[in-house]
Amino acid sequence: MGTTSIYSALNYIQSNLKAPKGQFNSFGKYHYRSCEDILEGVKPHLKETNTCLVISDEIVTIGDHNYIKATATLYGADGGAVANSAFAKEPLDKKGMDPSQITGATSSYARKYALNGLFCIDDNKDADTDEYVAKTTQTKSKTQAPKTNSVKEKEAKQGYLQKITQQMGIKQINPKLISEYINKTFKKKTSNELTEDELKALYDWVVAYEVAS
Repeated sequence: MGTTSIYSALNYIQSNLKAPKGQFNSFGKYHYRSCEDILEGVKPHLKETNTCLVISDEIVTIGDHNYIKATATLYGADGGAVANSAFAKEPLDKKGMDPSQITGATSSYARKYALNGLFCIDDNKDADTDEYVAKTTQTKSKTQAPKTNSVKEKEAKQGYLQKITQQMGIKQINPKLISEYINKTFKKKTSNELTEDELKALYDWVVAYEVAS
């Protein structure tokens, strides 16, 4: 493409970038994209536009909590640059992870959303976001007919499963940890075997997981 302005290059990348959801969450049964998926998709366009992408991290403390601030900066051959930043909260502890792994996982999450903002990638309908749960619930409420108790219970259980999946994505909880908790606490193998009350208890545990750990 030769030397173009940084905004022209960014416009080209935003218009042509394809970042497929190459990861699969076995607990929630949905596909999602990672930071690595976005980087894999953008690399050919960097060569086409003569641009360079640099991602940096910074620890930011707000109150008693540490956040990873990730900044994705696109540099152009004309000397221009455009950047976008995103934050992710770093948990105090995660079972099965040492401190470096915790920071690395939080960094990857923040970097993903920094790249999303820079390249106009919309994750609002992914299953790990509030938007997904809200839209799903709203759609169901518009089309629902009178329901029996069994149907209501089934939908309530599905609602808890969606919210649990959402929290797992936000807090990056390993599905294996959830399975171990289900087996230990409820003596069952999968979340599909749990009752509505048990799913509520599991959801409460997932919500409190970061604080409790």
